[in-house]
Order: sequence, then structure tokens, then C-alpha cells
Amino acid sequence: MDAPTVQTYPQTRQGLRLRRPRRPEAPPLNPGDRLSRAEFERRYEAHPEITKAELIEGVVYMPTPTHFEGHGEPHGQIITWLGVYTAATPGVRLGDNTTVRLDFENEVQPDALLRLDPALGGRSRITEDDYLEGPPELIVEIAASSASYDVHVKRRVYARSGVQEYLAVQMYERRIDWFVLCEGVYETLAPGEDGVLRSEAFPGLWLHSDAFWAGDLAAILDTLRQGVESPTWAEFSARLKAAQE
Repeated sequence: MDAPTVQTYPQTRQGLRLRRPRRPEAPPLNPGDRLSRAEFERRYEAHPEITKAELIEGVVYMPTPTHFEGHGEPHGQIITWLGVYTAATPGVRLGDNTTVRLDFENEVQPDALLRLDPALGGRSRITEDDYLEGPPELIVEIAASSASYDVHVKRRVYARSGVQEYLAVQMYERRIDWFVLCEGVYETLAPGEDGVLRSEAFPGLWLHSDAFWAGDLAAILDTLRQGVESPTWAEFSARLKAAQE
């Protein structure tokens, strides 16, 4: 009777059996990848070491590490400014680096946002897995420069998705563009004669750009205080309170 055939395997020079590497549960997430939103989320969630990634028009973007004066400090001032406004205004909700699903090719993580719940006229909603779906009323991005994708491709996506206002802070040029959606197209919000930018979506949300570029948080908040003491804010606040009752 013939001897049974024994299966052999390639060996290393040390006599150890070679093994195929185990396939990872999810492929890596890399800048420039072209993915569906579902695949983007699968890879993003499988790699918790990645702190920020966005899907814009089906392409993955991953920001570089952020600098203190170029991003961290102005980001903190913007969050403080929006937080004080949120504390004063009933029904307004603030998000910091929150994932927003806009459509099947766009899932963004803006630096900051303000939104209203649908019961108060807002267009975004909180999903069962605790993300936002749909356009918030205001998005703020701290952009490195006017060459950033924040100012170009994301601006087009935000306009198409119905984000009512988009505030783009361009650090290199020391420029603030506050875009307002008019018939599907963004127009630039002009400051008043006093240099103050005044939101149309959120009455009373006022920003003095000179104070911002000076890094004067006290002056930023003083301008905001004047905004939330204005008649337009009082009317807006009363309307939101009535809708909540």
C-alpha cells in the first residue's frame, strides 16, 4: 500500500513555518481614498487612532496636526463666542468637531456648528447612532489659508447641502468670510459701518473681526453682549421660546 502523501509548507532558513499575515478587519483610511460614505464610516470607526477625517465629494481628507496660534487658540475663541451665545439663546445647540452626514458622498467634521432642532425650524437631526444628518444652520471652519479645501470644495458642498451660513476664518490672510445662502448660492455678508459682522440666521450673533485678529476675547464677548441685548435677538429668542412651549 502506498504511503500517504504529506503536505509540506515553505520554511524560513531558521526552519520556522511561513505564515500569511492576517488580514486586518478593515483596510487603512488614507487621504485621497475614493469611498462611499458607508465604507468611509467603516474604516474610520475601525481606526480609533485617527482623530479627524472627512469625506468630501467621495474623497477622503485628513488634516495635518494643528498649531496653537494657527488653529488651536482661534478655535478656542470661536467655541467660547458660540458657547456664550448658545447659553443666552434658548433652543440653539452648539457642536464642536461633530460628524455631519450631508449626503452619500459627503461626511464632514467642521470645527464648530450651531443648529436648531427640527421642531424649531432646523434642518438637521440627531441619528440613532448619535451623529448629525442634514445641514446645520451655521458652520465655522478655521482654515489655514484661502487655498484650503475648506474655502473651495467644502464651500460648494455646504451651499448645495443647504447650510444657511458658513463662516470661514482664513488664518494666513487674516481674513474672515461669512457666507449667507441666497437662492442656493453663497453671498458674502458685509460688515456694518462699525466693522461688526451680524448673523442673519442667528440674530444677535455678532463678531468684530478686528477684535478677533487682535486675540482680544474680552472685546469679542463685549460685542456679542451687545448683540444679545439687541431688539432683533429679543424677538428671535421670544420666537424660539414660544416654539418650545
